[in-house]
Parts: sequence; structure tokens; C-alpha cells
Amino acid sequence: MSIEIIPDWMSNLEDDDVIFIKKFIQASGSLKEIAKQYGVTYPTVRLRLDRLIQKIRLSESTEGEPYVALIKRMVVNEKLDLDTAKVLIAEYKKQRGGQVPAALEHE
Repeated sequence: MSIEIIPDWMSNLEDDDVIFIKKFIQASGSLKEIAKQYGVTYPTVRLRLDRLIQKIRLSESTEGEPYVALIKRMVVNEKLDLDTAKVLIAEYKKQRGGQVPAALEHE
């Protein structure tokens, strides 16, 4: 069986994220094993996994809103601070005549 259509959540991942997922699966989900492979501490791997989970959740929650998805990915990747992201998304929603997502009001 081959994948003919790549799910949106997967297509939004960077190459190093996909490699991490592959190594994670091959290590049977052992974060300790992944830490050894990357030569980093367990908390570092845990943080990376948490960020990867956030990316996947953001991708699913912003389907149909590519601009919002981009802004959220930039926050997760620490390329943009959360307060600036909130301002950008609020202005974007205001320009489009929509509401700011409730999830952003609580972040």
C-alpha cells in the first residue's frame, strides 16, 4: 500500500520532523532511545515531541486558514512571539469580518 494523498497535518511538517517521527517509531516510542540517537537529554527530546504534537494539532485546527496556520507554526518554531501572533491573527480576522478563534483568546 502506498500513500497517494498526504494528509494536511503531515504535509505541513518539516523534513527533520518526519525524520524524528520515523526514528521515534523505529525506537518503539522510547524517548530515552531517541535521546541517545540524537545525543541530547530526555527533556530535550520531550520538548521536541511536544512541539511536534503542537504542530500537528495546529494544522488540524486551522484547516482552511493557511495564514493563521502559518502564524501559529511560527510561534511553535519560536520565530514569532505569541503576543505578536495574537495581534496579527486578530487583525487578519477583523479584516475578513470574522471572529478571533477562542483558542487564541486563552493562549
